[in-house]
Amino acid sequence: MKLMDLLKSIPFYQMEGSANPEVLSIENDHRKIEKGALFICIKGYTFDGHEVAQEAVHKGAAAVVAEHPVHVSGAPVILVSDTKRAMAALANRFYESPTSRLRLIGVTGTNGKTTTSHLLSEVFQAAGETTGLIGTMYMKIGEEVLDTKNTTPESLTLQKTFKKMVDQGVTTAVMEVSSHALYEGRVWGCDYDIAVFTNLTQDHLDFHKTMENYRAAKGLLFSRLGNTYSTERPKFAVLNRDDEASASYEKATAAHIVTYGIDHEAMFRARDIRLTAAGTEFVLDYPGGKRVMKTQLAGKFNVYNVLAAVSAAYAAGIDVDESAAAIEQIKGVAGRFELVPNDQGVAVIVDYAHTPDSLINVLKTVQPLTAGKVFTVIGCGGDRDKTKRPLMAQAACEFSDVSIFTSDNPRSEDPLSILKDMEAGVKDKSYQVIADRKKAIGYAIREAQAGDAVVIAGKGHETYQIIGEHVLDFDDRTVAKEALARRKKEEN
Repeated sequence: MKLMDLLKSIPFYQMEGSANPEVLSIENDHRKIEKGALFICIKGYTFDGHEVAQEAVHKGAAAVVAEHPVHVSGAPVILVSDTKRAMAALANRFYESPTSRLRLIGVTGTNGKTTTSHLLSEVFQAAGETTGLIGTMYMKIGEEVLDTKNTTPESLTLQKTFKKMVDQGVTTAVMEVSSHALYEGRVWGCDYDIAVFTNLTQDHLDFHKTMENYRAAKGLLFSRLGNTYSTERPKFAVLNRDDEASASYEKATAAHIVTYGIDHEAMFRARDIRLTAAGTEFVLDYPGGKRVMKTQLAGKFNVYNVLAAVSAAYAAGIDVDESAAAIEQIKGVAGRFELVPNDQGVAVIVDYAHTPDSLINVLKTVQPLTAGKVFTVIGCGGDRDKTKRPLMAQAACEFSDVSIFTSDNPRSEDPLSILKDMEAGVKDKSYQVIADRKKAIGYAIREAQAGDAVVIAGKGHETYQIIGEHVLDFDDRTVAKEALARRKKEEN
């Protein structure tokens, strides 16, 4: 695509130089520049792309987009007021507005995004569609799995990924949409058909500062569904009626409203819930009928995830019975209430729970399923919301018999300092502190007896631990299996 044709997507800019080169790719990482690329200078938290504009040209960049004048020779420079906003528009045009050619479902909320997204993807696959998935764990295009660094990638990566999805026959894409991504404009240019809200509880206050700001950031997904009505491509907001934030999101959107819940009246409502070690069963009341729903996923929090998925699928035209049949076959999502198999009579559960609310939900689910004690191994991430650390400790102590505080991903912080923040919330409680996460998991499994449960929370599917600048191999599930093997050997 010629540069001047590409620039039609941004109405206001100044251009230094008159060349009109062919643009073969778009990059905002100068290390990935190849001949014919358009380089967009992004000023990040730790690095400013403007400083390497000339280097990008030396590597073959055909043109540069910048927010302020840069000293570049050999390529035209396009000056705009906001390179992040320009990047979203340029990427959307370069990749031919890919989200206008598939059904796009966005899932936002503090907890449940990953499970709900996976449920939806499986439902649409069972309906015969080729699906795409973008989220915390990975990106998936059909059966191809790709790594991802953020829950929601930047706009350039998203549009490139959506174009690849379209080219490979994807008809429905489901993605997790984080509050950071909404606030920072990463999803500008994404044409959502269905927006799903799971819940809102405390998290990310290191970034958003207040719960009001956090709630408003999530609400951007719903306000951006548009202000017009189309019979060919209707828009839907799927809202959790049991969460008070839904009322503000309903006001924020012009889209058709679909509601779900347990405690309050809703279009899709679960009742007569039965929780067992094998999964969950409940009666679903929905528009025009009712039916028994069964899922292999445990816990009330997963009832909400199932409701969200069934509601969104219904909005997309998939029959409830068809959704239910697909969901019944789903065994679970990696790192979400994932059981570590063993023959020692100890229920070992790995879960991503890293907020007070999600930890409480997991522990409340475990309690009635366990005849003995509940052991909880929990830490808090470094360089993240410090205010939730004492709350995490409180949740562990209140809903566990034995609490073991340990490291999560301390990042640049001193692990002992993080642990002290946790301890500040439970000065009158009984707990253990074992900073080494491997030793903490080993201790819990060694001390547990047959009939007890060990919950290892916070990291879930992650296969690494970040300590300082080092990213170390670490998988809670693998560490737990090793501890179980040692326990069995010692007992024999």
